[in-house]
Amino acid sequence: QVRLVESGGGLVQAGGSLRLSCAASGVTFRQYVMGWFRQAPGKERELVSIINWIGTTYYADSVEGRFTISRDNANNMMYLEMNNLNPEDTAVYFCAADPRWTTTVGAYDYWGQGTQVTVSS
Repeated sequence: QVRLVESGGGLVQAGGSLRLSCAASGVTFRQYVMGWFRQAPGKERELVSIINWIGTTYYADSVEGRFTISRDNANNMMYLEMNNLNPEDTAVYFCAADPRWTTTVGAYDYWGQGTQVTVSS
């Protein structure tokens, strides 16, 4: 059974930083593209960043240069380092996994429960 568990969300002031973690189990981790997505109130879920097993990355324009995605294949972990946060980054952040390299939100097979990130102005 695939299980993805996010942690590390919280409340931070604008300009601050947070580090999210995603622990994966029940998958052959290195066979999966891992991604971070977010959903703000009243908005559709959107892609933040994805990474494949060799470390190739993709970022949404809105986070490029501020967020860094990484993964630890030995320990089935993925991370999102978020710097210079602003109120527009407030959302529930989800980790997801899929065997394919895709930026399509709906294509991802497995999802975590999400972690709330709130950025105050």
